[in-house]
Amino acid sequence: MTSGKLRFAIFGNTYQVKKSSSIQKIISCLSRYGAEVYIDREYYTFLMDTGMVGTSSGRMFDGDGFDADFVISMGGDGTFLKAAGRVGDKEIPIVGVNMGRLGFLADVCPAEIEECIRSLYSGDYMIDSRKAIHVSADADVAFNGSVYALNDVAILKRDSASMISIHTSIGGEYLTTYQADGLIVSTPTGSTAYSLSNGGPIIVPGTNVFALTAVAPHSLNTRPIVIPDSAEIRLDVESRSHSFLVAIDGRSTKCKEGTSLILRRASYNVNIVKRSGQKYFSTIREKMMWGADSRNI
Repeated sequence: MTSGKLRFAIFGNTYQVKKSSSIQKIISCLSRYGAEVYIDREYYTFLMDTGMVGTSSGRMFDGDGFDADFVISMGGDGTFLKAAGRVGDKEIPIVGVNMGRLGFLADVCPAEIEECIRSLYSGDYMIDSRKAIHVSADADVAFNGSVYALNDVAILKRDSASMISIHTSIGGEYLTTYQADGLIVSTPTGSTAYSLSNGGPIIVPGTNVFALTAVAPHSLNTRPIVIPDSAEIRLDVESRSHSFLVAIDGRSTKCKEGTSLILRRASYNVNIVKRSGQKYFSTIREKMMWGADSRNI
């Protein structure tokens, strides 16, 4: 049971009004508990402009200049990933309110908001710690946003014509050269995202591995591979357009051909709030609709 005043930092989707339809419900509930509420300035401005909140709904913060006991992400998994990037090595537990569709990360539905907040105050919740990937380059690359990925890092071609060649080494040992539209390096958390849509394996969170999955490979012999997350991954890219894209949890940055990328396990974990009794395999069955009769869908 928590007796002190809790601080909450709120992030949200700034593109679709419907994904903030429960924000007033959250703020009202937190107010009843006497919580301190801080809202990301960009999100706060969006809420004000759309008439979703008033001027007394909370205090604003900019960038990474916040501290809190919990972070609340309002939106879908994309919004959750952006919030996780902003939290960074603060390791503040994140509550994902799912205002989207699938929601592997943002898994608290609007109807469960008050129950969820009550659980935070009563201590009836679990913390699920997830690994992340750190990305660095041997050249002066200004990455778009955080250099940490909770889901995945994708190396992708920039145009619709020729594939790229990605020379890949694992722990200092040459693995292969992927000739493909791209390569996805995924955490267990991201294994149900972009990697899965390209034929990658589903990996149970807590498994200390990364998966490498090619995007539209030239060779039919190319298959996903799972490696220890303790191994350093080096990627050197050749491209006919002399450039390529690096997407870190979907945030794309253009890189010059010849740039070497180093991917390694981040020095911190991303902490996700889960309701007590929530089970991963139950979530997989529900979200992936395993066992469902397609005739009734």
